[in-house]
Amino acid sequence: MSEQPWVHPAAVVEPGAELAAGVVVGPFCHVESGVVIGERCVLESHVTVKGGTTMGRDNRIAQGSVIGGDPQDRKFHGEPTFLKIGDGNVIREYVTVHRATGEGNSTVIGSRCYLMAFVHLGHNVSLGDDVTVANNVGLSGHVAVEDMVTIGGMTGVHQWVRIGRLAMVGGMSRIVRDAPPFMITEGMEQTVHDINAVGLRRVGITQESRLALHKACKLLFKSQLGLTHALEIVRREVKITPEVQVLLEFQERLFFGKNGRGDQR
Repeated sequence: MSEQPWVHPAAVVEPGAELAAGVVVGPFCHVESGVVIGERCVLESHVTVKGGTTMGRDNRIAQGSVIGGDPQDRKFHGEPTFLKIGDGNVIREYVTVHRATGEGNSTVIGSRCYLMAFVHLGHNVSLGDDVTVANNVGLSGHVAVEDMVTIGGMTGVHQWVRIGRLAMVGGMSRIVRDAPPFMITEGMEQTVHDINAVGLRRVGITQESRLALHKACKLLFKSQLGLTHALEIVRREVKITPEVQVLLEFQERLFFGKNGRGDQR
């Protein structure tokens, strides 16, 4: 027989909440009606999960977190919106994650993400898989973070910004425009320093592709060439590995796509 959910006597689970097998709800937690929590999730203590939140399996939510709260957005007028969380995420102490604005819309967290203490995810944020967000990071509304990104502590990210796949953002940065994939971006001026070499090696990106990305980085972000000219040179002189192609498409979407934001709006 499947293991039944366990709810501490000091917790409140409202009628209409759905808890799967093996779920643990610790003391002083509050799970609202309309919440769906998948197998083996753990709410440690003093966790609030608001209606409209759906979690997959094996998520662990630490003390004091508020998951699925109303969006902090003047446009929100109580319409039904959602938060969707994948599998195997760790959400540490006092994290706040808000549902989306706009009827039927969702804030989304993928799988195997690690959100450290006091992280804030605003309305309509989208996190891919295997994202690591360090302490005290704030992501504003409509931010999109692609797979395997690492964001250093105390960083602030402006609304509608996209952070590309396998990027690393240095701590205490101010991110007000899209941050390119595979690169290390850092500081108040959002400087692109070089490729995220350690992260690329860890996931098996070949030396050939790392070298090609390094050459593309120098042309796109260090040469002070105009973007159109730099893109032309990269396509002509740099080996177009799958990762370089992703980088080129990211830059082209950023500068030449609809509203300068590709498909973000």
